[in-house]
Amino acid sequence: NPYAGLVSHLRASWLSGKTRPMEYRVAQLEALGRFLDDKKQQIMDATASDLGKAPFETELSEILMCKNELHETLSNLSRWMKDEKVDRILAVQLDSAFIRKDPYGVVLIIAPWNYPIHLFLVPLIGAIAAGNCAIIKPSEVSKKTERLVAEALPSYLDKDCFAVVTGGVQETTRLLENKFDYIFFTGTPSVGRIVMTAAAKHLTPVTLELGGKNPCYVSDTCDVTNVARRVAWGRFFNAGQTCIAPDYLLCTLEMQEKLLPALQKAINDFYGPNPRESPDFGRIVSAKQFQRVQRLLGSGRVAIGGQTDEAERYIAPTVLVDVQPSDPVMQEEVFGPILPIIIITSVDEAIDFINSRERPLAVYAFSSDDKVVNRVLERTSSGGFCGNDTMMHVTLPSLPFGGVGNSGLGTHHGKFSFDTFSHPRGCLKRGMGQEPLNAPRYPPYSQRKFGIIQAALKMARVSDCTLL
Repeated sequence: NPYAGLVSHLRASWLSGKTRPMEYRVAQLEALGRFLDDKKQQIMDATASDLGKAPFETELSEILMCKNELHETLSNLSRWMKDEKVDRILAVQLDSAFIRKDPYGVVLIIAPWNYPIHLFLVPLIGAIAAGNCAIIKPSEVSKKTERLVAEALPSYLDKDCFAVVTGGVQETTRLLENKFDYIFFTGTPSVGRIVMTAAAKHLTPVTLELGGKNPCYVSDTCDVTNVARRVAWGRFFNAGQTCIAPDYLLCTLEMQEKLLPALQKAINDFYGPNPRESPDFGRIVSAKQFQRVQRLLGSGRVAIGGQTDEAERYIAPTVLVDVQPSDPVMQEEVFGPILPIIIITSVDEAIDFINSRERPLAVYAFSSDDKVVNRVLERTSSGGFCGNDTMMHVTLPSLPFGGVGNSGLGTHHGKFSFDTFSHPRGCLKRGMGQEPLNAPRYPPYSQRKFGIIQAALKMARVSDCTLL
């Protein structure tokens, strides 16, 4: 296997204990911060070339949010690393019981192309903070960014403990043949199954950050202008190539008639009368992805947008109406600048529609009535939830980010990244003396001995009580 030597080298470094001291972890995390500072312009140039991404969007999603993760981690790392004391039963009251946060070892991070810096760097922050060695596999689809990461990142990190591997499906397949101690994958459910199958051969734990069709319910009682602006921003940011973008709208026919002119105005306000000429609207990453998204335009009827240019990989911000649940645009994650609208008659019908499909990465609900938002929250299941806005929940390092069911397995961001890449090791340290206290557990057994052991090991249920 072409990567066996690399994995063995990193494993030897991890077994040496090199990555465990807090000072080492801090130094490597600070190096990531310097990478973001020093290579900021190159990152902007690379993402502009790969995705037509506006500098504003790159600085927000690829740099600022990564720095927030770094600052959150560096500010709290010493506290996160401390042993966690736990309650003790009578039998071990004189002893020390705690949870040690152990690194897993050598971890593999496989990143996608849509946020080619953010989606490898944020998990890497967690892996380093937890004391692991790591191999990073950036996506070959975002070619310029892959080259930048492969050429620049190794000069900032310890080469004995961290490495970048490039290539496509064949290289990733060979890489996955190796035994890793943890695998963190971001991508589609279909590839996630392949990764999980490969991991199962070595009993390797995984985090799978997958996609899904994120529903967005809009009630009849809301500020239509605000809804249109917030939905349009979430749907068309990065030309719609965002795993947590609102994938389709659910609303009544009356609300659709109000939303369409509001959405048209929001698109005009954001990108001008011709978004193709806007410096703030991106492009589809590849010809293959362009053709896939373009085919989805055949669903329903185009109410807004619909223009395409294959040479530029341009698809206009588009809204589809008269969409049926059986249409192609409702059978896969859109992952492009297309927003289908599905007509429902009530919030209960919207909830039933959401619950009839695979569980998504995010659910969005808009209403001036907080009871309606809470109803959607309480009666649906998803990786995350955001009421009266889109995508903003992902900006909080204090919230876990991850999927459920078909949209993923496991979480990260902030302390959740540290926890993901840490094995919680249960530890009990006892003294060598006081041996008579252990005598009741040893044979020969008797009912009297069992009574003593039962009293020493028993956990009583704590009941709530009210002081009058």
